[in-house]
Amino acid sequence: MGGVPEILVIAAVAALVVVRQFGARKVSSDRRWWVLPAVLGYVAISRSDGALLDPAHQAVSAVLLGAGIAAGLVTGAGTAWTMRLWTGPDGTVWAKGRGVTAAVWATGIAVRLALLGIGTLLGVHLNAQATTLTVAALLLAQTGALAWRAGTLSPSYGVAAPR
Repeated sequence: MGGVPEILVIAAVAALVVVRQFGARKVSSDRRWWVLPAVLGYVAISRSDGALLDPAHQAVSAVLLGAGIAAGLVTGAGTAWTMRLWTGPDGTVWAKGRGVTAAVWATGIAVRLALLGIGTLLGVHLNAQATTLTVAALLLAQTGALAWRAGTLSPSYGVAAPR
């Protein structure tokens, strides 16, 4: 898969991830929160066939890729820190995005589009694997920050309900 279909799949997945942020959802207490981002990162690197960077503009594409990954990490951490977290009566931790979370998402998307625009203006080809790597960084930061924040909460009423 390449070109337009790959871009549409990435856009659809990104839209799904963003929309899911604004409905109440359980925060997993699973210690493997890093697995999905690691798999995405592995797929991005393994599918790049050594062409993660533009061969004609290696230095500039490396800077743009690094900036994209950094923007993903900041966006992921920012969204996690702006989400409302609470515990249910049974001790389950819940999260829901707020208006400020939407602003962080919009800023992160704008930064990513700006980086793509800069790359285009400089004639640098940034492939879909670079975007996938950025999304992996975003999810790693977000799930890590949410898992950490969830671990700091006490159950409502001070004690979890018996199961």
